[in-house]
Amino acid sequence: MEAAHAISRTERLFVLFLCLLGAAHVFVFSAAFPFFSVADEQMHFDLAVHYSQGEIPRTLVPASPESLPFLVIYGSPEYLGAAATQPGDNIPPWKQPVARTRETLQAKQAAYRDIFKNHEAASPPLYYSLAGGWWRLARGLHLEGIQSLYWLRFMNVLLLGVLVWLGWLTAKIIFPESLFIRIAVPALAAFFPQSVFYAINNDILAPLTFGLAFLLVFKFWEADAPSLRIAIATGLALAASFLTKTSNLPLVLVAALFIALKIVPLVWRGKLRTSLAPLLALFITAGLPMAAWLAWCKMNFGDFTGSSLKIHFLNWTDQPSRYWLAHPLFTGHGLWYFLSKNLTTFWQGEQLWHRQPMSIPGVDSTYEVLTLGALAFTLAALLRRASPFTTPQRLAVWFGLLCLAALLAFYAVLSIKFDFQDCFYPSRALPYFVSGRLLLGALVPFLILFACGLDRLMKKFDNSTKFFVLLAVLGFMLASELTIDWPVFASPYNWFHL
Repeated sequence: MEAAHAISRTERLFVLFLCLLGAAHVFVFSAAFPFFSVADEQMHFDLAVHYSQGEIPRTLVPASPESLPFLVIYGSPEYLGAAATQPGDNIPPWKQPVARTRETLQAKQAAYRDIFKNHEAASPPLYYSLAGGWWRLARGLHLEGIQSLYWLRFMNVLLLGVLVWLGWLTAKIIFPESLFIRIAVPALAAFFPQSVFYAINNDILAPLTFGLAFLLVFKFWEADAPSLRIAIATGLALAASFLTKTSNLPLVLVAALFIALKIVPLVWRGKLRTSLAPLLALFITAGLPMAAWLAWCKMNFGDFTGSSLKIHFLNWTDQPSRYWLAHPLFTGHGLWYFLSKNLTTFWQGEQLWHRQPMSIPGVDSTYEVLTLGALAFTLAALLRRASPFTTPQRLAVWFGLLCLAALLAFYAVLSIKFDFQDCFYPSRALPYFVSGRLLLGALVPFLILFACGLDRLMKKFDNSTKFFVLLAVLGFMLASELTIDWPVFASPYNWFHL
């Protein structure tokens, strides 16, 4: 007993160390990237400022007077602009004499007032409420200028640390007998090279809220008779997932399916009556916050998700259903493009630098092989007649696989549904949603599946070999990320050059 306790304490300390490493990882890269990244970071920042002022937008709002100077002064041209050819061409405005920059900045500010419409205004409120409070804290700490911008971005450092711990807790509960899986999941989370983690963006909260929901739904399902406490926690976690990002809706629906399947054995065993209170509590705590936000969107944006104004702003139109089957997604090349791009941007993000994607083909291919190979080994083990998984583990693996499938199916349908007109992305030339950051709600279940696949691949080897391979994978992740992102460390617009 004492030895087991000592091992558990050692493991907890090691996972805490991984949390700190993950936090440091996010801090360094968040500091290296200048503002504002191409994943609409300026929109998310402006919306956080609106929320900090107690304003929940009712339409596509213009830039807040408080956020406007930050957008004008601190935005780097390096993401979408050409590389500087002269030494003085890339000096940030705040490092130049005011007399030299005043007219340019005033003209830019006037242009922002005329054309800036925040198309993220109908995004669910949870992240922006947190970010708005964090922004107000910066004001309380008397942080100003670009330091306050980085303060807001550094909120991701805390969120990632919590995510690493959640990954370990989930792996520990589902696979208590596997030290490799228990360590692999938080280690992979700590070094996950997704560039959106280094930006002000609601995507950072999605893996945390649904990761918690994933764990709680599993515990709800595993319980012989679910308790009121677990039911309320599960309902709140599902509501938080939806109120973080609308794209989490497929994940919430998959979770609802598993909860509905739990009711069937309760009926068979005659325990439905005693479980009515927990079930009712779950439906109320999950349903009421979701219904309230849906009603808000309907009243203020004209539809239940608030997406109609954004769709109109981007000039998308509905594709007539008779053309759906002609979509290139139904070709081998189109299907592979959709799948491979979602996989590689899920791992690495979709950042641009001087208009060029920050990626390396060989790295992309490695992530494709690793992902598809690990998932294939996990699925093969799941479908074996003598499966190595226990019944609860089989449930968790099916749950994770369905989460990934639901998200990919959701974005496949959206790719087919719309004519993207003259939009830059998605476009008529490449009519696909291939932003892997939109799949991040399923990060915790994905890492469980990925770690399971590695474990099954090396089932004939001992733990020392498995951990050596894991270390090699982590080394590849960090080395490739440093290689790809190295140019941003030299940017005069970033935190290191203030």
